[in-house]
Amino acid sequence: MSAGFVLGVDFGGTKIAMATARPDGEVLRRARLATRAEDGAKTVLGRALDAARHLAAETAADCDASEGGRLVAAGVATFGVVRDDRVLLAPNVPGWEDLPLPRLLREGLGAPVVRLDNDVNAATAAELRWGGLAGTDTGLYVNLGTGLGAGVVAGGRVLRGANGAAGEIGYLLRSPGEPGHAAGRAPLEEQVSGGGLARRASELAGREITARELFGPSVPAGLRGLRDRALDDLGMAIANLAISIDPERIVLGGGMAAEPELVARLDRLLARTVPFPPVLKPAHFGTDAALRGALALALDALP
Repeated sequence: MSAGFVLGVDFGGTKIAMATARPDGEVLRRARLATRAEDGAKTVLGRALDAARHLAAETAADCDASEGGRLVAAGVATFGVVRDDRVLLAPNVPGWEDLPLPRLLREGLGAPVVRLDNDVNAATAAELRWGGLAGTDTGLYVNLGTGLGAGVVAGGRVLRGANGAAGEIGYLLRSPGEPGHAAGRAPLEEQVSGGGLARRASELAGREITARELFGPSVPAGLRGLRDRALDDLGMAIANLAISIDPERIVLGGGMAAEPELVARLDRLLARTVPFPPVLKPAHFGTDAALRGALALALDALP
């Protein structure tokens, strides 16, 4: 494997995380800064590139000549869908969709090779290289957090799809005729993601409710019903995915994946409905999954 080090950058809605690592995946240095989306896309990207170059220079200074203190590849994880020279479906930062992000990253990071993918695909790559999907030929990573997304592994590789949008399960329909993507809606995500659950529960209760409260022991009956219906919808979507792609394993990541009731319910549903039920596992990586995925993207680009 190539000497030198790799750089990973994760663009999130509230923070930008970055790290450098050896070719074996050992993290060398980390940095983090606030996204500050209100500053606009160009400013956000400019600050991130400055910080990434500084982190790479510090890492190079740490490495001795025998380690080849040079940046050999960079991986970037971003919200949205990476397609051609743009990132689409990315409302987190105003103007992000207007930037030719792949080109700007190639020019700004100073790495010989730059790989870019969405954050869930990146997290899937991390689980495939080091985590719960390691060694699988066919697998599924489901991120159950503020939003909802999935990563599909086929032939031992993360499947991106014809337009880079494979695994965008937030757009799945729950019933015939309901408004979908063309109407600016993400039907399944609005109903079952942590953000969607919290919004709907807060409207019902007339006060702010977090998704975590919905899994607590003292949740009111009305909110419990809302939660259970959402879990039924989520479970049906994941079971249908498992029936469709026949994965060896399903790895659950994101904040909601830590809820024992959700995991137990999903495990029972898979056993009852899927002809060849996959193994259900928690994600190896937590809040830094997309960052570790960005490093995995960079390492996958090495010869």
